Amino acid sequence: MNNPVKFFFKSLSQIFPVEALKGKTILEVAHDNKIDLEGACEGSCACSTCHVILDKDLYKKLSTPSDKEYDLLDQAYGLTSTSRLGCQIKVDEKFKDKIIELPKFTRNMSVDGYVPKHH
Repeated sequence: MNNPVKFFFKSLSQIFPVEALKGKTILEVAHDNKIDLEGACEGSCACSTCHVILDKDLYKKLSTPSDKEYDLLDQAYGLTSTSRLGCQIKVDEKFKDKIIELPKFTRNMSVDGYVPKHH
């Protein structure tokens, strides 16, 4: 049975609880829950706009990023030793109760609380 995994997104000082089915990417989970995580390339590992920061424990438990992901992470603002691209990591039981931090800036936008309106 594919029970949902509960974890959290942190943006600025806000914490957003989410539940996700195993196998979904962090980017998909963010979009499903209306979390403001950009994915300019729509999850095709061609940009760095879905950059997220993981806690050290979770980061160590995941597979090593591909060379392509490392190359794209080099373009991300606020890169840390536990940065990953949200489109490249899939939810599993290791995410239970963990916090996924959204950087204040991405290559295409700043997270300042402003929510743009469609024209």
